[in-house]
Amino acid sequence: MLNKVILIGRLTKDPEARMTTTGIPVTTFTLAVDRGYVSQNGNREADFFNCVCYRKLAENVARYCQKGRLISIEGRIQNRTYDAPDGTRRIFTEIICDNVVFLDSSRPQPETQPTYPQQKQPVFNIPQPKVQQPQFTSEPEDDYFNDNIQIDISEDDLPF
Repeated sequence: MLNKVILIGRLTKDPEARMTTTGIPVTTFTLAVDRGYVSQNGNREADFFNCVCYRKLAENVARYCQKGRLISIEGRIQNRTYDAPDGTRRIFTEIICDNVVFLDSSRPQPETQPTYPQQKQPVFNIPQPKVQQPQFTSEPEDDYFNDNIQIDISEDDLPF
């Protein structure tokens, strides 16, 4: 059996980030996917899919995605049921994302942080060593390549 979904579409609004009661990051968003044809009145219709990401993927989607961003998702379809306030049982279909790829370049906006609190990372100020640049001259200091130098090698100095 196989339950695999791959979709390309645009976000209908900014993703919503939150934490589960056990501290796992969760991000939800709606993806609008154009249909492959134009309707009789000349309009292109779209389908809207509810998507959910967990853990590090949820943090990245919440941080780097915003309304209108073109993305590709890969995941699986999952159904949830719940009881509505009027007493009826409702079925909610969503896509659990395993992979999200950002397909367009991000707009130059300040980086947004997810809405759940984050811990501050320690800052280490490590001094950088000063590197001295070598000084090159046009003439070598020693004349190793002079053809007039005679080398005296006796047979006792040879290793073979």
